[in-house]
Amino acid sequence: MSLDAIIQREFGRLQQDRTIYLNSAATGPLPERARRVAIEQADMRAEPWRYGPDVQFRTLDRSRELIAQLIGAAPQEIALMVNTSYGLNLAARSLPFKKGDVVVASDRDFPANIYPWMALARDTGIDFRVVPCAGRLFDEEALLAAIEQPGVKALVVSWVSFESGMQLDLQRLGEACRARNIWFVVDAIQGLGPLTLDVSRTPIDILSCGTQKWLLSPWGTGFAYVRKELVRTLEPTQVSWMAVEGSDDFTQLLNYRLQYWDDARRFEMVSLPYQDFSVMNAALEVIHEAGPVVVAARIRELTRHIIEWAQRHHGMQLVTPSDDHHRAGIVAVIPPDPRAASARLTARGVSHSLREGAIRLSPHFFTPVQHLETALGVLSE
Repeated sequence: MSLDAIIQREFGRLQQDRTIYLNSAATGPLPERARRVAIEQADMRAEPWRYGPDVQFRTLDRSRELIAQLIGAAPQEIALMVNTSYGLNLAARSLPFKKGDVVVASDRDFPANIYPWMALARDTGIDFRVVPCAGRLFDEEALLAAIEQPGVKALVVSWVSFESGMQLDLQRLGEACRARNIWFVVDAIQGLGPLTLDVSRTPIDILSCGTQKWLLSPWGTGFAYVRKELVRTLEPTQVSWMAVEGSDDFTQLLNYRLQYWDDARRFEMVSLPYQDFSVMNAALEVIHEAGPVVVAARIRELTRHIIEWAQRHHGMQLVTPSDDHHRAGIVAVIPPDPRAASARLTARGVSHSLREGAIRLSPHFFTPVQHLETALGVLSE
């Protein structure tokens, strides 16, 4: 099936002129297939005898498979989480830091990737260092210089800035970390979808990603990737009753033995929202059907359209880097009066975000070009 046919089938209601949705960096809409599954899941949940452990476990197995396929991982490296923050806290609390170890991050990063490390510094005495940005943009060169300093044990970054839309070069940063035996931790929530990733080629130790934005899934769904060589060396700091081997055999729950699974399931906190992961599976199947590379290419075309418009308009400050290599699905612009511009967009039915004094537009692969034109016309007024 062609991409346009998939878009019409799954996002027909978003093709109408009355709805202009440019806010996927905040929340992605459910595809039609996922919406139908949500209704089916609610019906099943109303009759719980239809929703036994076999169904639950099959759902989670499918989730790990779909996520692993998306990022080039093995299912055994995927721990299902309810949000990005959980995976970042997993990294902060499970990696064996000691007092005096240095953790490097970027200024102007999203709070979810800052507060766990601030708390770790308070609780354990690690040295948490925040590298200044170059204006509003992550300073990749400064990050690379910072990890050259003695005592650095981890670099933690967002792949794509929620504020500016700048993309960091994970390959370059990961290789630099691997060469120095430094853990590399990535928040991928604003990158995965507009960009593609193969963790079998990119040196990342732990990656965390909620799926409610660009991956078009319900709130309360997400995952952490933990590199297979690392999984067995880390212990969960919060222990679920299903973190141990044999816990899926409900006939022998009282054979207490604290022997963790030898895969990333050891980090999962069960019970998970099985019905929501079923809906996530349907959404990810749509992305796989369309093709992650094709989806990313369409988003790149749409964001380039916004970039070129901003470059032509005097008085419109472009925050996002203009080259494809340093941006993803977010384009941030600063008009002369951002709050007034945001109010105009809202009044005209254009869903967007106002972040740190900039208008943030985030089209997805299903966004019609004419919707962009309408929104940009409102910004031009």
